[in-house]
Amino acid sequence: MTTVAAGPAASPSAPDGKGVGPLLRAWRERRRVSQLELALRADSSARHISFVETGRSRPSEEMVLRLAEHLDVPVRERNALLLAAGYAPHYPETPLDDPALDALRDGMERLIQGYEPYPALVVDATYTVVAANRGISMLLEGVPESLLVPVPNAMRLTLHPQGLAPRIRNLREWRGHLLEQMQRQIALHRSDALRELYEEVVGYPAPAGVDDGRPAEPVAWFALPMRIEHQGRVLSFVSSISTFNTPMDVTVAELAIETFLPADPATSKYLHSLAS
Repeated sequence: MTTVAAGPAASPSAPDGKGVGPLLRAWRERRRVSQLELALRADSSARHISFVETGRSRPSEEMVLRLAEHLDVPVRERNALLLAAGYAPHYPETPLDDPALDALRDGMERLIQGYEPYPALVVDATYTVVAANRGISMLLEGVPESLLVPVPNAMRLTLHPQGLAPRIRNLREWRGHLLEQMQRQIALHRSDALRELYEEVVGYPAPAGVDDGRPAEPVAWFALPMRIEHQGRVLSFVSSISTFNTPMDVTVAELAIETFLPADPATSKYLHSLAS
């Protein structure tokens, strides 16, 4: 199992030329919530919401946080809203290797280690792998070291022609699923790094010999599987992603724990045989 320390925390910044009003309106429209509905949720009035959005009224710090909560704004973007309104950020961004997060790191490592022999990993907002168990190491056998250093990236490892892509039997389907996932995140986060990563991986050529993405035989999958070859066998996994509930730190809010569950008995039996 490996753990990668995060870099120094980045200072949040508000978009140039935008006050808090247009930003809040953009989030409200993105959530498809009317001014009246938002006002009812936030114990305010549609008139006050309108004045805030047009810049006729400056919301209090408490009101910014309340509106952001009812609009389900990501924690990092809540800080940006506060800055745009003239307030200090409310949520800290603690580096993952800070002693204050020792309990968090220990808990995540115990969790993914306890999931073995099934694969599990932890990624940040740009899919940098910050922790992985031996099940992931098994899937990465044969991947060139250039994709693993200095810090591995889950999207790059999966979709790069020299990564896992040539071994994924239903690459077309799995690639489409991952790219759609990234597009949803880009729509929620003003992240240049995430957009650059998307532009990189979407441009990867498909490896030679990739099939059309359909299973070799009809199977009633309960979720889209990743079907990947390992030492002459085809293993099938479905993934589950967990995030932290009510996070109070930007770093913690952007962590995701992805676990891979065997999609068929043969995969489960094979993984347990490797562990025995």
